[in-house]
Amino acid sequence: MSELSLSNSHVIMPEAESLFFEVAKYFKPEELALLKGSYFFSQGAHSGQFRITGEPYISHPVAVAHILSELHLDVITLAAALLHDVVEDTTISKEEISERFGLSVAELVDGVSKLKKIEFQTKADAQAENFRKMLLAMAQDVRVILIKLADRLHNMRTLEVLRPDKQRRIARETLEIYAPIAHRLGLNSIYQELLELGFRYFYPNRYKVLVKATKAARGNRREIVGKILDAIKNRLKDAGIDAIVTGREKHLYSIYKKMSEKHLSFSEVLDIYGFRVLVKDIASCYLALGALHSLYKPIPGKFKDYIAIPKLNGYQSLHNTLLGPYGLPIEIQIRTYEMHRIAEMGVASHWLYKSNGAEVNELHLKTNQWLKSLLETLSDSSDSIEFLEHLKVDLFPGEVYVFTPQGKILELPRGSTAVDFAYAIHTDVGNCCVAAKINGENIPLRTELMNGDRVEIITAPYANPNPAWLSYVATARARSSIRYFLRNIQYEESVKLGERLLNQALLSFGVNPDAITDIQWERLVKDSGAKSKKALLADITLGKQLSAVIAKRLVVPGESISEVTNASNPVVILGTEGMTVQFARCCYPLPGDTIVGLIKKDQGLVIHVHDCPVVMRIQKKSENVLDVAWGKEIARTFEVGINMTAVNQRGVLARIAAEIARADSNIDDVTMESDKDYTTMQFILQARNRQHLAQIMRGLRHIDEVVKLGRAKN
Repeated sequence: MSELSLSNSHVIMPEAESLFFEVAKYFKPEELALLKGSYFFSQGAHSGQFRITGEPYISHPVAVAHILSELHLDVITLAAALLHDVVEDTTISKEEISERFGLSVAELVDGVSKLKKIEFQTKADAQAENFRKMLLAMAQDVRVILIKLADRLHNMRTLEVLRPDKQRRIARETLEIYAPIAHRLGLNSIYQELLELGFRYFYPNRYKVLVKATKAARGNRREIVGKILDAIKNRLKDAGIDAIVTGREKHLYSIYKKMSEKHLSFSEVLDIYGFRVLVKDIASCYLALGALHSLYKPIPGKFKDYIAIPKLNGYQSLHNTLLGPYGLPIEIQIRTYEMHRIAEMGVASHWLYKSNGAEVNELHLKTNQWLKSLLETLSDSSDSIEFLEHLKVDLFPGEVYVFTPQGKILELPRGSTAVDFAYAIHTDVGNCCVAAKINGENIPLRTELMNGDRVEIITAPYANPNPAWLSYVATARARSSIRYFLRNIQYEESVKLGERLLNQALLSFGVNPDAITDIQWERLVKDSGAKSKKALLADITLGKQLSAVIAKRLVVPGESISEVTNASNPVVILGTEGMTVQFARCCYPLPGDTIVGLIKKDQGLVIHVHDCPVVMRIQKKSENVLDVAWGKEIARTFEVGINMTAVNQRGVLARIAAEIARADSNIDDVTMESDKDYTTMQFILQARNRQHLAQIMRGLRHIDEVVKLGRAKN
């Protein structure tokens, strides 16, 4: 271990003395000795370093440890907090810390040290990658994020020394990421202070205006609030309920959010005060609720029972809004003392209240499940930016509570659909879901769930996620799982089609695809900078590479390429290529039509009818138009459009629909325009091929009211 100068290491700053005094109340002597040792070590390591505020740098880790001591965290966490910048900002190594203070302390310090430069970067992917690292460290030991949150809180408390642009960047990050994580972990005091400080520096002018307005309102409403507080205390006392009642002013950021979301002026936000009632047990919570309902009338729809159904972060309380004197809304929270401790400390209560088994163990289980879910989202995300997007979605839920058929309660973000519910059960359930029942009734998968819904998911073994689901799912888990599945399936399909396109190009040059050696492929992959042969083939399908160019580059230098250009080797379309082959909606190609393929960047191969106006406009000047042909046996249906004019009479549409069904076809969509005499209709139908379409149209022509009929072409 390297020698460290500790010439001033036994000079204890007053803030450190205060820290040692506080933790001595619950630390054992040997634990206090370890904490003091870590302080002296950190003080020596940071000797000569100063913060922007001008204070010795050691003041920062001491402040971080102080914040954590208020949560009564263990000595390992506090020691790591004192040492959290040592590895990053000095020459001390993780191994030295492990040797001196133990592996547990070293692992926490290392976990926090990996979160270097976790502020907004000039590049979004750098910021996103740092948050990805933070999650990985947090998943291994949640104390890593507790230290990081305390570190962020102290930095926010001293943010005034930075330039306004830096203040806004750090404040925005705090509001978007750190405060929601603190809330998700149930650290209410840290969460509220991060929100207030973030609001102060991100919206400085709005903050100043609201501070001034609340000070003015405080004087006007103090008498009313005092009367309400006395009335609540007296009513509970008369009911024989032993309770502690406190009144509190709502936080500025909470008032601002309400004004912003509901488009209210400050004078219109009446409920800027809330009241909290603490009682001894759960039964007393409901008794207190009844007593208060006899004092002030409850406002319908404003009652939430988080005792029966706790929040995911373990929070429990009864929330109710009552109509007080002068029509003033009163927000009431009723909870037990134990619930209050968990509400304020969240996951950190594990270290102080280990003896209180059920509630804290349940909280830790939920926290671990959340971390596991985020890790699954991380593994499913294609890059760090996508993961950060999912993380932000997950951190701003606003909850809805629904039931499984077995009666288990699931908490989902508001706006969640049956698809979100399916993925919340299990990824495989989500991937295979085909229908859903809510309260026993069949409903569309995109239906938003409501509190109390009983949801049943119907699956099919060969079903796959639908890309359209991405337009309405609300949870990060569902979104990332769908994207992961589609990306992987589409990638494999793209590789297969890319190989077919490349083989066609090689054959057109008179080169046998089987003659291409591994050495040729290795050279091409290296020269092109691609990740692999598969990546190159997928890029051909997605239009990022031209098959003809890749074919030429594959041939060994010096080998002649045949100029046989009249050899026709079209790409065969089977209809089973999946998402890598699309059928144009401008001309609706069917088996039996003469077709061409158009490679479009990031869309793959799009099939058109050969005389489609879209193709005719670009065919002569584009290298991306390919020869394609239908396979011999295609066992699927395709969309096709038909235009129809019919006499405007009652029952015509029903006869048309019946005739289409009789021809073994389905109607996917129909639009109509009517005047006094005629109705013009555009149908999107399902047809197997040109012969099937002809059969459908023959049947429609037998309807007397149909006066004009033709295949749609845009």
